[in-house]
Parts: sequence; C-alpha cells; structure tokens
Amino acid sequence: MNRTSTFFLVLVALLVFSGCSAQENHDIMNRLVDSNSPYLLQHADNPVDWYPWGEEAFEAAREQDKPIFLSIGYATCHWCHVMEHESFEDDSVAALMNDAFINVKVDREERPDIDGVYMSVAQAITGRGGWPLTILMTPDRKPFFAGTYIPKESRYGQMGMLDLIPRVAQSWQDDRDGILYSAEEITQAVQGNFTSPTPGVVLGEETLTRAFEQLGGRYDADLGGFGTAPKFPTAHNLLFLLRYWKRSGNSEALQMVETTLQSMRRGGIWDQVGYGFHRYSTDQRWLLPHFEKMLYDQALLAMAYTEAYQATRDEQYRETAEMIFAYIERDMRSPEGLFFSAEDADSINRNGEKEEGAFYIWSEAELIDVLGEGDAAFARRVFGTTSEGNFAEEATGQSTGDNVLHRPGSIAVDAERLESIRQRLFAARERRARPLLDDKVLTNWNGLMIAALAKAAVAFDEPRYARQASRAADFLLSTMRTTDGHLLHRYRNGEAGIPAHLDDYAFLVWGLFELYEATFDERHLGDALALHRTMNEHFADEEGGGYYFTADGSEELLFRQKEYYDGAIPSGNSVAMLNGLRLSRITGDLELERRADRVGSSVAELNARPSVHTFMMTAVDFAVGPSLEVVIAGDRGATDSNNLLSALRGLYAPNAVSLLRTPGSGHADLVALAPFTEFQVVQDGKATAYVCERQTCQTPTTDPAIMLRQIQGEL
Repeated sequence: MNRTSTFFLVLVALLVFSGCSAQENHDIMNRLVDSNSPYLLQHADNPVDWYPWGEEAFEAAREQDKPIFLSIGYATCHWCHVMEHESFEDDSVAALMNDAFINVKVDREERPDIDGVYMSVAQAITGRGGWPLTILMTPDRKPFFAGTYIPKESRYGQMGMLDLIPRVAQSWQDDRDGILYSAEEITQAVQGNFTSPTPGVVLGEETLTRAFEQLGGRYDADLGGFGTAPKFPTAHNLLFLLRYWKRSGNSEALQMVETTLQSMRRGGIWDQVGYGFHRYSTDQRWLLPHFEKMLYDQALLAMAYTEAYQATRDEQYRETAEMIFAYIERDMRSPEGLFFSAEDADSINRNGEKEEGAFYIWSEAELIDVLGEGDAAFARRVFGTTSEGNFAEEATGQSTGDNVLHRPGSIAVDAERLESIRQRLFAARERRARPLLDDKVLTNWNGLMIAALAKAAVAFDEPRYARQASRAADFLLSTMRTTDGHLLHRYRNGEAGIPAHLDDYAFLVWGLFELYEATFDERHLGDALALHRTMNEHFADEEGGGYYFTADGSEELLFRQKEYYDGAIPSGNSVAMLNGLRLSRITGDLELERRADRVGSSVAELNARPSVHTFMMTAVDFAVGPSLEVVIAGDRGATDSNNLLSALRGLYAPNAVSLLRTPGSGHADLVALAPFTEFQVVQDGKATAYVCERQTCQTPTTDPAIMLRQIQGEL
C-alpha cells in the first residue's frame, strides 16, 4: 500500500494487540437470542446491539451510514470472555458502540470461512492474529482496521474502547474518503495475496528430508516439542516424523516423537486426574497449560499415540490413547453418538469468581482435605505439588498458591495406590463447578475423531472403537447431508445447518476411509468416494490446482481462500491430497491421483518451508512411495482370513491401503468400487493375500509370514 489514511496510521501506532465472564443480566436480549451458536448465545444479553452475520446487518449499515464493528471469537476463548466482561457487558461502552457502529458477532468455529478471510486481513495489516478478532469495515465488508483484544480503557500506550470508538466515529464523519481509500487498498492487497497464481514445484524425497531437518532445527531435545513457549502439541508433526523414520530408518526422528509424547503425558498439559489434553502449554516445560480442551486436539493426539504404539509396541502409548477415548466417551459424546466441540478454560473458583483453570488446580489444603496427610504427601512427590504452588495465572504471570498436577520425574510408584488417589481426586473435582461445554457438533472435527477411533480399532484390535466411529459416521451422513449429497457444517439441538467447507469434506472422508479399513464395510468406502468426488466438483481450483475453502456458489466474501498451512489442525488441502492418493490406490481410479498430485504442486512455499506443512508431507511421503495395496481374499470372520488380517494390522505400514475381498455374491459391492479386485480370489480354498504396488502384484500367498516379507520389501 503506497497511501494510507492518517486515521489508519494513528490507530496502528496506538493499538497493541494480544490474546484469544461473568455475564450480567440485562432485561432486553439482542438479536443473537435466536442463534444456535453457544458463542453467540453468550452475548445475547449484552447491551451491545449485536447482529448475526447476514444481509440484515449490512443493509442496516448502508441505511444508517455506519461502519461495521465485526467481532469474531468462540465459546471457549479466554480473552473473548475478558473483552466481553470489560466492554461488551459495560453499558457505557455498549452505548458508544451502538451509536457509532452496526455491531456484528461471528462464531469462528461455525463460520471459519468468514474468520479465515478477516484473519488474513489482520495478519496482513498487523503481522499477527488471534481471538477475539476485531475488524472495522465499511458497509460493503471492506476492512480498514484490524486488531484482536482491545481493553476498555487506554493503558500503557494501548488505545482502549472508550477512546477508540469516538475517534473512529469522528473520522468516519471527517475523513470518509481516507477511510474508504484505505479499505480499498487493504482489500486489493489481501485479495492479491490469495488470488494471484503461485507456481509450484515437483515435490519429492528431498522435500521430506528438508522438512525433517527444519523440524530438527526447532526441536527441544530436552523437553520434546518444537520451539519454546507457548508450546503446542502439533500432532501432525509427529505423524510425519513417524513416517520419515519408517522411510529412512533415522532413529533421531523416532526419538523426537517419543520424547515429545512422553513429556506431554507427564506434563500439566495432560489432565492427570480426568484425562485428555489441554490446548497448549504456556511454558516450555509442558507444565502450565491453557486449560481449554478441544475435540480436534484429542483426535489428532490420539492418532499420534496410536501410531507410536504401532511403531514401537510400547504400551504407554496405547494406554494414553485409550485414556483420551475414555475422556471423550465420558464428557464429550452426545446422546446421538456424536462428539462435542470443546470445554472452556474458565470456570467458577472457590471464591465464586470466574477463573481460568479453576476446575483443574489444587491447593495443598485441598489435597490434604481429600486424601489425608499420608496420601497427600505421596501425591506431592508423584504430582510435583508444593505448598507455595506451581501455577501462575496466564494473563499476569503471578503465582496463585495453587498447583497443576504433573509427573516431574520417572518415580517408581505403587500403581494401585496412585489410581486410588486419582479416583478420589476425580470424585472431589466432580463436585466443583464445571467449565462450559461447547456442545455444538462440527462435521470436520467429528471426522477427525472418527478417524482416530477407527485407527485405534485396528491398532488395538478393539471393535468397540469401530462401533463408536460407525455410529457417529452414520448419524452425520443421515443428518448432515442434504438430498443432493452436499454436507452441512454444524449440528446442535436437533438442527443441522451452515453449508460445509473444504475441511468438512476432507476430514469426514478421512474418517470414512479409516472406518472402511477398520470394518471392511463397503458402505464407508462408497460414502468416502462420493463425498470426495463432490468435493472435487465444487471446491477444486481447476486452473491453479488445489482446493478453495468454500464451495462454488457460496455466500460472497471478499475472496475465496485456499489454505495450505497446517495450523492447530491440518489444512483441508493437506488432508484432501492424502485422501485422493489413498482412494486412488484402493479403487484403481488414477484420476483421483492426478487431482491429488496437483494439490502438492500448486504452491511454491511447500518446497521452501515444508516443516510448516507437515501433514501435506505425509501425503508427499505416500506419493513418493513405495505405497502398497494389500487385498485379503477370504471369508469375513474366518480363521484363515483373520490370521492374515491380524498379521497385517500388527505391522506399522502407514503407506499401505487394505481391502477385504469376500468370495461369491458378497464381493459385488467391493468390485464395483475397486474393479481391480475382481480377479483377486481365494487360492486353493484358503484365504489369500495380494500385495501390490501401483497395480502390479506379487505372487499371491496364503502364508502371513510371506505376506509380511512382501510388504516390507524383503521378497
């Protein structure tokens, strides 16, 4: 931008951005009261005259000649609660906002398309982002200011709402041309970043090595994980490293995975009492978490622990994955068998005030009260508690005298005594005020949990997990799919709605693919193929390659984004690429592979910075190969078939796809989906394995040992 209004420059200079409530009761509810979003409903009794995103708000802005104040957040966002309590519940701030703006509130988890566009704006303008996201824009949705958390009052050079709002209102009257010019320039600049074609390159084995080396440069050899503080789990880094170890035999890659998984499991980021992982660690040691629990973290980390178990056969990884599933089944599963989105970081503390982590932390006095002196002393050694406390409040860094339970060392303990202590602490904790449960169901995040459960069903030989995954998948496909085969994004209180995005298709296809391999129910493979082809039809960039985040014909935004970067979750493009490759192998449809290849070659940054696209690197690893198709021909449930399947499933072979081809009339559904299996039949009356690479098969065998040697390249 070569010209920007004085107004815009002043705001950027004065605002310092940061961050990700006790609600007062107001007699008049605003327009959010009819929403089905837990986040929007949190704001329904604010004195701010909130509108939901929609034409009513934009028409009001045009008619009243006001700019739009767009606030984006989510139900379990700590700093969203802070800004609400400070400003949106305050009558004086609300009066200023209502006079100066048309105020629009968006749930980023319901509308990641809106959030993605305006987060790109914030990052382009300020170099950073976060939630709550604050955007000021013209009635035609063009932004002229972006920030995140803004305090009520100005402090330490940071402009507060009470000063910001009058300044914006005055500038809207006195410097309208400057604001409109800035808005147009910002819009054009951000649009250009996403709509200009970026030539890609051919990705190969050297790209995988570069990704490993870049991860190694950020790896914390002492404590595991990548970078310093805050430290995020980033499970897709670990899934890539497991594959790189499998490909290269480099023991350092496996060590990086194991050190990270073990350190997280011992840390405060793991809920030592009730299981499940918190969102991230605010410190480098995994000790002090940001206490949100997100469904997607549970799913992705369960996959990482499951694959680590497959690679090493170390029971501690299986145990951790199963504990994650126990937490999900207990606290995060809906009556329909679907999976809720998140649990909040904040809850009511012992003083009746809302506090981050209040549900999870313990004072020495509380431990003694629950456990008695003897077991409290034992717990102190095992869980690393102190009389002074080890917990510091995230916002202030001040010690509270409370403790986060963790396992600071490999102390030999009486397992039965420790479990008794855990159960008593759990029972005591259940009497506390629970954090908010965000009970909306999102198709994309449910797809991840279906994939995690299906993987575990195979790795642990546990059919119960496959049944849970199947129940969720069947409900999604019956309730979250329109009559013309298109998916919907959100389900809550019996209502399905919001057109699906790329992630919904890609992640659910991933889950259905894993579910097929866990059950060999051809319905799941057929649904995965149908959804993937629908995604290809409506989301693909036919000219530039890759996939847009929104479908063709979607609600008009400033531009259609294409996301490649793997953030807290893998990008839809990364997952879609791997799905396309695997579906091509399992069906023999080479057009699916050609489309998938165009994803990886559609953006140059993938080759330069592969370590921030690690899930796409798992797809590249599959594409480079060797990747195998393993067909077991035999009766479902027969001993000889099960012997071959058990041998196959006991092997860590992430780049193999598997099919069960039953004899007689039962094979018709599979042959319709995967025609190449028609002639892969039982030999000599025994279940037979066909190990193939790119539709070229080795000698059929009925011997599990020979099959394994073929898969491992020893024959």
